[in-house]
Amino acid sequence: MENKKRMDEGIKVTVIGLLINVILTSLKIIFGIVGRSRALVADGFHSLSDFITDIVVIFGLKFSSKPVDESHDYGHGKIETFATFIVGIFLILVGIYIFYSSVTTIFLIYKGKEVKQPEFVTFIFAFLSIIVKEGLYRYTVFVADKIKSQSIKANAWHHRSDAFSSIATSIGIGLAVFNKNLIIFDPISAMIVTIFIVRVGIDIVRDSFDELTEKSLSSKEEEEILKVIEGVNGVINPHSIQTRKVGNYIAIDLHIEVDKSISVEEAHRITEKVEEEMTKKYGENYYINIHIEPNS
Repeated sequence: MENKKRMDEGIKVTVIGLLINVILTSLKIIFGIVGRSRALVADGFHSLSDFITDIVVIFGLKFSSKPVDESHDYGHGKIETFATFIVGIFLILVGIYIFYSSVTTIFLIYKGKEVKQPEFVTFIFAFLSIIVKEGLYRYTVFVADKIKSQSIKANAWHHRSDAFSSIATSIGIGLAVFNKNLIIFDPISAMIVTIFIVRVGIDIVRDSFDELTEKSLSSKEEEEILKVIEGVNGVINPHSIQTRKVGNYIAIDLHIEVDKSISVEEAHRITEKVEEEMTKKYGENYYINIHIEPNS
């Protein structure tokens, strides 16, 4: 998929998510305050973090889609990776915030402080949020897979973490709304969801950090690449493979041996055939540098 079309589709799904997050954030925080539900207010701030990361992802897509230039021989894909890294950091910070807010409320209840019962409207908005955010997650993952964007997929998981948050929030609010003696479940439900949020955030940060620090592809992925290249007629003993990710691209350096009796032109044709086979396997999303050696 060409960069402009890829960027347009990525920005479209992110803008849709951004607009939905603006609405959800406003409604959750307003009705959380009016309806006296700390869990819904915390959930609202989770949606606010979604809004912030939507902006980060749009920024990343805008810059990562810029073509190769004199100072960026491998394009600008690492900007998208960095945007993904920021999404993960936000997830972790949001999880910590929800946990802190929940523990504080539980402590107040334990100390005998009066905490007012949430209004029924807070339960309605928490439940609706589950449906909206799960739908947004599925739509965003579909687009992310289509355009092969890790930052879009990371943002999709941010939507799903908000849906998880709303599930726990709905249960806690529901118990607190229908039984005043169970009001403590409002903050407890918000606290439980931090496990999901922080776990996803850590996974995203780890994967992005690996890419930013030039971690190689897995042994299995490298073996698949060597298998494709080894199947090209004229290629002998592909070896010394080095790989890394550059945004949604794979960068590959390797050595191949060819019959020492063939001409330079024939050797060049073999490398072109290698590139053709790689394109069949990986599309246009790769860079490859092939060093040719004579077979002894």
